[in-house]
Amino acid sequence: MEDNSPDQNFLMKINDIYYELTSSEKRVADVIISNAGKAPHMTISELAKECSVANATISRFCRKLGCRNYTELRVSIGRSANSHEMSEGPITGEVTPEDTITEMCAKMYRSEVDAVTQTHELIKPELIKEACDCLRKAGTVLCMGQGGSMIMAEEAAHLFTTTYPNYFAVSDDHMQISRAAICNKGDVILYFSYSGATRELMDLIPVAHGRGVIVILVTRFPNSPGAQQADVILQCGANESPLQLGSAEAKIAQICLLEILHTEMCRHDMNTIGERKQAVLDALTCKHL
Repeated sequence: MEDNSPDQNFLMKINDIYYELTSSEKRVADVIISNAGKAPHMTISELAKECSVANATISRFCRKLGCRNYTELRVSIGRSANSHEMSEGPITGEVTPEDTITEMCAKMYRSEVDAVTQTHELIKPELIKEACDCLRKAGTVLCMGQGGSMIMAEEAAHLFTTTYPNYFAVSDDHMQISRAAICNKGDVILYFSYSGATRELMDLIPVAHGRGVIVILVTRFPNSPGAQQADVILQCGANESPLQLGSAEAKIAQICLLEILHTEMCRHDMNTIGERKQAVLDALTCKHL
């Protein structure tokens, strides 16, 4: 499912190697992702000033991305930005104060479609199968995250609870570690973290592994610290800038991946799933007027 166009996926490539970059190179990556439409028109000195780094840092950044020089970097960014309509600044879809509501809606629509498209391109069927095999065998599945990602974990627990009885959302980070510490071997933690680099995640994984618990991580960054230690990594799309902080696109990308995971689980046991869904529907009938 990978796209064969290196330019179209160039900005995704920056995200993929993000945690291989130095702190100064990460600032370059942040500025480019946040200003994908503007970056191709900046000189190397202008970009260096915007990032508060030296020109030499930009040159090193180019080499890490496989670009021979800064010109090649600019061209690749420009083509990728044109292909994916990357977001800029603290709001999505390059929305500006001058836009009409119709124009704003169109830009947001393109950004949200792009998040789903990127997720589709990043799907690895073998990892979906591996994750589902783990979930199917687990006695208990704990859905976890932090901040906005915890909302996705609660959504996961809610979705799976309509078909499986052993999914639970755990929100407090102390309770997350406590629950992991008394899990049984083969249980699963389904963890949502866009960055894959929260302190809570890094504290949790050793405790989980000490109990033989499998950690499935849904993240944007496959080389993040959390991804380096998780057992199964499911990569979602969407390029969220540092100023967006829990953008709708990031959530849509994770929901897309969650739906794929749930559907893959259900489609191999349709009779049982149908009976469970009917039982839930019957039980909830009294809640409706």
